[in-house]
Amino acid sequence: MRDAWGRAGTHHVTYEFDLPDGGILRTRISHPPDRSGYGPGIWNHILRDQLQVPESDFWDCVRKGVRPSRGRPELPAEALPAEVVHLLIVRVGLAEAEVAALSRDEAIGRLQRYWSEHR
Repeated sequence: MRDAWGRAGTHHVTYEFDLPDGGILRTRISHPPDRSGYGPGIWNHILRDQLQVPESDFWDCVRKGVRPSRGRPELPAEALPAEVVHLLIVRVGLAEAEVAALSRDEAIGRLQRYWSEHR
């Protein structure tokens, strides 16, 4: 694995996470010389400066799989997959406004009807 500066074979492993706003979070895993562990100061630095999350959000992610909010808008539960939207517009010939008004079941029904009529 490469570190953040592209050097291979260092004693650090760097992880990068691209943010929706174009920023990049980087955190490095370093091994303490005596392998004893990390003190509270370095732990707080990693959470605050590298991961940019409160400790409670970090542990929710680790234990429960709840990802921290990173500014990415939540998709509605009924959001249509992009491929379905594309097919409805390009193949079926619906306008964007028509597609936006469809529920997930209605959209899939329109595609199924189209395919059954155009075999």
